[in-house]
Amino acid sequence: MSKAGAFDLASGLGGKIEKDDVLSAVDKYEKYHSDFGGAEEDRKANYTDMVNKYYDLVTSFYEYGWGESFHFAPRWKGESLRESIKRHEHFLALQLGLKPGHKVLDVGCGIGGPLREISRFSSTSVMGINNNEYQITRGKALNRVAGVDRTCDFTKADFMKMPFSDNSFDAVYAIEATCHAPDAVGCYKEIYRVLKPGQSFAAYEWCMTDAFDPNNQEHQKIKAEIEIGDGLPDIRSTRQCLAALKEAGFEVVWENDLAKDSPLPWYLPLDTSHFSLSSFRLTAVGRFITKNMVMGLEYVGLAPKGSQRVQSFLEKAAEGLVAGGKKEIFTPMYFFLARKPL
Repeated sequence: MSKAGAFDLASGLGGKIEKDDVLSAVDKYEKYHSDFGGAEEDRKANYTDMVNKYYDLVTSFYEYGWGESFHFAPRWKGESLRESIKRHEHFLALQLGLKPGHKVLDVGCGIGGPLREISRFSSTSVMGINNNEYQITRGKALNRVAGVDRTCDFTKADFMKMPFSDNSFDAVYAIEATCHAPDAVGCYKEIYRVLKPGQSFAAYEWCMTDAFDPNNQEHQKIKAEIEIGDGLPDIRSTRQCLAALKEAGFEVVWENDLAKDSPLPWYLPLDTSHFSLSSFRLTAVGRFITKNMVMGLEYVGLAPKGSQRVQSFLEKAAEGLVAGGKKEIFTPMYFFLARKPL
């Protein structure tokens, strides 16, 4: 799990957006969200544009702070963040029963950290689908560096309308990605279509838990902070995800919020009261240094104008995630294993 340095952060900011257009892209992205007058209906109707802008703007920050795998994980005492992330990915592969030679689909694959790890762990071929050109370009470069470019690849496409034939894959998984879908049932139906009969789909979903109260203003504020900071049209409840799976035709083998049983809180890396040398860039001190570094890079013209605002809404997202985790109203790891009937 390599980490980008300061130069990579500066050069990658804005993704495929022209550097002179980053500031206006930030403006347009922010206006999709409730804090800036945006509505959920607009976010769903324009989800492709919203999510693409989001990942063009934030991918360099993610890789700089988190590495190649942009997700959380349950964590044991004495276990590093990197170790927990790998174990979380291996758990998914084991639940799917992956075997050498299987053809696997990663839905919403980011820059491919999980697909490379899962491919190596299970000796499978993994195709990642992603609608963001910058992330795919970055992912292909990392595949070559890792030496997995023969078994791992990417397809640029919308996972609501996948360019694959029916019954194409031996297994499908999604890691904190299908939360970007404007319609869970439509997304799961498309996954059902490309999965072979009798085979499995597993995912970690971002969800509001049963403890979330839609009439509680503080809860709504936390939810809105997560949505703007993470490019989400809406955050579904665990019950809504489960119902959508069944409506799409899947048989649910088992499901559980894995955050409940994590010995260490999943949000610990983002908690400003926590300090860790192994994930220093995510600590309060590390984030303060990053903030000032981005300010300096933008000032001298190495980072595009608007970079500080991107860093700012990511900070707001971190605050929302920690608050949501502490109040147990939000989870990034609602897990399910579902099967397509024969």
